[in-house]
This record gives sequence, C-alpha cells and structure tokens, in this order.
Amino acid sequence: MAPVRAWAYPALVVAGAAGAFVVLSLLAFWIAVRPPRIAIPLAPEDYRLAPETVSIEADDGVRLSGWLLTRADAPAVVFLHGYPADKRDMLPLAAALAPRFTVLLMDLRHFGQSGGGATTLGLRERRDLARALDFLAARGFPRAGVFGFSLGGAVALMTAAEDGRIGAVVAYAPFADLESLGRELYFWLGPLRYPLVRLMTLWGRLFLGGDLTRPSPVEAARRLGTAVFLIHSREDEQIPFVHAERLRAALGTNARAEFYFPGSGRHGELPADFLPRVAAFFDAHLRRPRPE
Repeated sequence: MAPVRAWAYPALVVAGAAGAFVVLSLLAFWIAVRPPRIAIPLAPEDYRLAPETVSIEADDGVRLSGWLLTRADAPAVVFLHGYPADKRDMLPLAAALAPRFTVLLMDLRHFGQSGGGATTLGLRERRDLARALDFLAARGFPRAGVFGFSLGGAVALMTAAEDGRIGAVVAYAPFADLESLGRELYFWLGPLRYPLVRLMTLWGRLFLGGDLTRPSPVEAARRLGTAVFLIHSREDEQIPFVHAERLRAALGTNARAEFYFPGSGRHGELPADFLPRVAAFFDAHLRRPRPE
C-alpha cells in the first residue's frame, strides 16, 4: 500500500473534523426535536377539575390529546404549554380561568399524551392549533383566545397571523425567532454556532419536511392586528429579554398590543398580579363584539 504523503495529513484532519461537526449537528438536532420529557406532578383533581378528555386529529393523522372544561355562554381559551412540558403544566392557570371561560388544554405534538415522533418547534404545531380551533368551532365556539407559554406562545403568535378565529393572544416568554435562539443557546461554540444552527435547519428540512425557523414569531407579529398581550421577565434565563424587545418593536403598529415586562423572575415564574392581568385581558377582548 502506498504511503500517505505528508501534505495529505492536514487534509485528513480537516475532513475528519468536518465530519465530526456534521455528526454533532445531527445529534444536536435530534436532541432538540426529541428532548427528554419532564415529569410534572400535577393532575386535574388537584384543582377539583373534572375535564373531558378529547382527542383531535392533526392534518398528518397525529392524535393530539387535550382536556376540555366547558362553561356555557363563556368564551373559549386554548392553553399551550412550553418546551418540553405538557398540558399539566398549564393546570394552575387553567384552573384560575375555568370559572370564567371555556378552557381547552392541549398537549403539543410529541409531548404529554399526544402522538408524533418529534416536536417540530412550530412548523406543524401551527396547523395543530388550527385543528384545535376547528374542534372548538364544532362545539359552538367559533372564536377563541390562546394563552401560550414559551414555545406555546410562539405557536400562538404565528397561528394568529394566519387564522382570524383567534380573537386574543397572551404570549408569555415566547422566542422571537428560532435561529437567533439557537445561536444564543450554543454561544459556547463561538463562531462555530453559526454553521451548527444552519446544519440543524438543514436536518429539519430533510427529516421534518420544512424550515423550522420560518415563519418566525417576529415576522408574524409584524402582520398581526389581533389583540396581543406580551409578557416577559427582564431576567428570563432561558429566552433572553432581547426576544421580547424585538417582538415589541414588531408589534409597534398594533394598536391592540399590550406589554408587561416584570423586572425580575425566572422563566415560567409568575408575578403576583399575573392572573388578574391575563383574565382582564381575555375579558376585554373576547367578551365584546368583534371589531368590524
């Protein structure tokens, strides 16, 4: 066997490093769309709730699990949890609003009791929310509000830009765009985080059939005329506050946008006046006639 020339060794090292980086990007993508699920020790009976368990079929046949609490002659609100939680995480908020609203808590695909081999981080979840709205319309609720936390908030904003049946959105700590968030999460890689996120986007196209980063919540916000209440702690350690600043700027022409930015609090930590503000917002925008 002929010896490897000296000049070929650097090329082999570079090729090996590039191959390892591609594998790393695939592993990072796989973990992102199939994250370990967290245990949430909450149940409806803890809040004296007895919801109807519902199953909604997504466009691609995935079964989406939900809990429905119906209140006659009350507007409906859909609750969407964050990543990588499930609908049980929304129980404290839903229980507080259930005396005044019809409440639908949904497991996003791949989480909780919903099917789906992976989360698509908003790509297919937008249509999943639309199917939940179809379900509510069939139950006599042609219009609904949406409360979304983190990933759920991003899904709510993007869907509201496409579906006029959403009458009001409360988005708590959503990201402005997934690409920027990815670069922030992998900051420790320095300049390598840019090609890493690009490769992860490529894997999304290849394995999930679309660009997970488009449309982004900030792009959707620029088109939104729907009432939006954006809430974000300035000390959020998971979704940096700069995302809220970008969303606030994008919502600048929306006369029905409201903002609440507490000076302290971790991701998901609720300020003392959180529930009254959310209830008042939904009351104001779901109980009055829809503007012409």
